[in-house]
Amino acid sequence: MNEWLQKMLTKLKELWAKWSIVQKVILFGIVAAVIVAIVATAKLSSTPSTVRLFSSPVTDSQSLAQILDRIDQENVKVFTNAEGYISVEDDRTARRMREILISENLVPSSIDVWAGYYDRSWSTTDAEQNVKLKNTIQRQLKQHIEAIDDIQSADVTLVIPEKELFFDSQNPVTASVIIKPKNNSSDILTNRNRILGLQRLILSAVEGLTAENLIIADVNGEQINDFEGMAESDRVDIIAKQQKLRREQETKIRASILQSLQRTFTEDRCRDMNVAVEMDMSEKKSDSTTYSPIEIKKDNPDTPYDDSEYRDTLPLSQQTITKEWQGTGFNPEGPAGVEGQNPPVYSDMSNVIGKSTETGVTQNNVINTKQTSEITAPSIDKISVSVNLDGIWEYEYEPGTRNYVIENGSIKRKYIPISEDDLLKAENLIKGAIGYDRNRGDTVVVTNLAYDRSVEFKEEDDAYFAELQRKKTILIILAAVAIVLIGFILFRIISRELERRRRLREEELLRQQQAAREAALWEAKEDGMDVTMSVEETRRMELQENAINMAKEHPEDVALLIRTWLMEE
Repeated sequence: MNEWLQKMLTKLKELWAKWSIVQKVILFGIVAAVIVAIVATAKLSSTPSTVRLFSSPVTDSQSLAQILDRIDQENVKVFTNAEGYISVEDDRTARRMREILISENLVPSSIDVWAGYYDRSWSTTDAEQNVKLKNTIQRQLKQHIEAIDDIQSADVTLVIPEKELFFDSQNPVTASVIIKPKNNSSDILTNRNRILGLQRLILSAVEGLTAENLIIADVNGEQINDFEGMAESDRVDIIAKQQKLRREQETKIRASILQSLQRTFTEDRCRDMNVAVEMDMSEKKSDSTTYSPIEIKKDNPDTPYDDSEYRDTLPLSQQTITKEWQGTGFNPEGPAGVEGQNPPVYSDMSNVIGKSTETGVTQNNVINTKQTSEITAPSIDKISVSVNLDGIWEYEYEPGTRNYVIENGSIKRKYIPISEDDLLKAENLIKGAIGYDRNRGDTVVVTNLAYDRSVEFKEEDDAYFAELQRKKTILIILAAVAIVLIGFILFRIISRELERRRRLREEELLRQQQAAREAALWEAKEDGMDVTMSVEETRRMELQENAINMAKEHPEDVALLIRTWLMEE
């Protein structure tokens, strides 16, 4: 094998050496073309096949943008073409996206969601086609429902009756769907919006099916789309929301008023406030028509008075009609040959020649008319606010000092209530904050009741007397320390004085002994005696001479030494 391979390589080298440059370039071109073809084929074959979301194109640009935005929120890759067809990667993704778009009413009305899900053959009968249609819708609806994330399985049963001749004899289309959630934490069985989305999905899938004839149940057989039975629960939820809204209004009013009062009277003197808001949660619609005069001339702001001009009406057209009549008086006598029964007033006017003139004016006027239609809900019926403000407590001092007056073992205090003027100002402040309306029945009560501060006062008294006790203890300790220091200083002074006196006595004694020895030596010398000094005396004499010489040569060092000795003693 190796020999054959070597032979082939040798032949290829020989051929390569024999080829011209043009042949080599052609060979490289062929190889490059083959490589490009292989890469293009692999890329085209690796392109995933897509599934159309709807069988019809979405021609409305706004609907197309909404659908693409909603699909993009689910992080699904989507493909569109110039005609408006929307495609996704696989069939399961297409079913899931259709379920989301149908549940959120994002599918245009011009698109049949279920178009193309079944095929019709020219040879099939109507009965076969109806059965096939029902089974196809039933099967596709089951797959569509199971494509929802929280649904593990679904059982769909449709009843599509045959069409009757008369409408009164026609049986309705009915359907029952049983769904099983994937886990217990799913809210597919309790979330009203998701149940409504599932119901719309089923209703759009089955032609002629109404919400009254659709039953969606769980695996235990409990109907979950019984929204009429949930009316009581919805009413409780609405009441809870209304109560929450009322509490939010009360909290907002309480916080704004308390903040203003606490800045003025301090937080400790304005602690609590009661706010009650009565609200009308019913929805009211009112229509009104307002007629106003026509402004002919606007007010000139440069003048100090109002020089505007108004008119109640403005004529658009006018017609004047004048009628003149001349002739005999009107005398009705009834049919011919019948005696007349005319009243005397007509009989007297018989054959009387007269003349009358009638003038009428018709004028069309225009006025300012304003039509207003508004819906109000909810509205505040009444606001009640009550707040208590505490006065000021002041300490009483002894005359001419800053010492508290002590009475019955506690600090004496004096209560200063809030003046009526300040209470009225606080009441007006609250009225302005809540938008006080007397006709609405609002009430504002501001009182001045002293808070119970017995515990606070007791703590202050205990702290004050404890501080006094600490000060007294510190003074006693300082006095004791001063006494000890003074005694120590006196002891040191006395001991030093005693030591000094003892040292003086010893020095005097030594001086006397030295004087006695020197006198004895002088007497001995004078007597011609040979006196021999002891070793100790000789040593003492040498030290004394050295000290004298040292003092003479280095007086500063000797003074420093003596000062050090004195400081140590």
